[in-house]
Formats: sequence, structure tokens, C-alpha cells
Amino acid sequence: QGLTIVYARVSGGAQKPDLANQVNALEAYCKQYAYTVDEWMSDIGSGLNYKRKQFNRLMEMIELGQVRRVIIGHRDRLVRFGYEYFEAFCERHHTELIVMNGESLSPSQELVGDFIAIVTVFSTRLHGLRPYKKVLKDAALQKDQA
Repeated sequence: QGLTIVYARVSGGAQKPDLANQVNALEAYCKQYAYTVDEWMSDIGSGLNYKRKQFNRLMEMIELGQVRRVIIGHRDRLVRFGYEYFEAFCERHHTELIVMNGESLSPSQELVGDFIAIVTVFSTRLHGLRPYKKVLKDAALQKDQA
């Protein structure tokens, strides 16, 4: 009993074609293994952002015991960090978590991947602040003059 849900995610709007490719690969996987999918969920947002609409809806449905199985393409499509927590959360709520590309990485490979993710997030944030550079500089100058 319970639903089978497929979840896909990309980091930004520019990656919408990647989202379509991800969904196509998941469709083929589900067909190959004869999984009947009750619902398809997807988000566009960072794996470090836990305020993703469909992600939170999925968490709530699992918590309420409505989900029997979650299928994802890669571990990092669900969350960038804390995958083990989500895995344990699913287990506690009797939800099977299936990772289509469940390659296992060495601890050093995982660490490098985590480091790259952190650097990417912070460089994106800094880039996002560029339009405010003049405003921040002017505000700092005004404060110094006061």
C-alpha cells in the first residue's frame, strides 16, 4: 500500500532541458523494472535549499505514511548534503528509497564532490550580489562619513 513517487530536481531554470532528460531516464528505468508511478514530482532549486515546494510535499507525504516508494536519479538530486538522514527518515516511515544511478564513491571522492558543491553555492551567491555592489559601497561610505 502507498504511492510510488518519482522525484527529479535541477539547480536552476537554465537546466530545464536537463530536467527533461532526467525525467526521461527515470521513465525508462521505471518501465524496465515495471514500477507503476503514481506521481511525478520535480523542483528547480539548489540541493542545499530545503524550502523546495515538491521536496517538502514529498517529506510530508512520507511522514503521513502515504508513500511506499521514492525513486530518484541520483542521491544529489534529492539533497546535496544529509542524504543519509533522508534515507533513515524513509526507513523509519517504511518507505523504500530507490536510486537509479546508485554509484558508490570513496570517502575522498565524496569529500571532493561536497567541496565543489559548497564552492559553487558561495560563488553563485557572490555573483548574485554583484548588482548591489555600488549600493553596498555607497552605504558603507555614508556610514563612514557620519
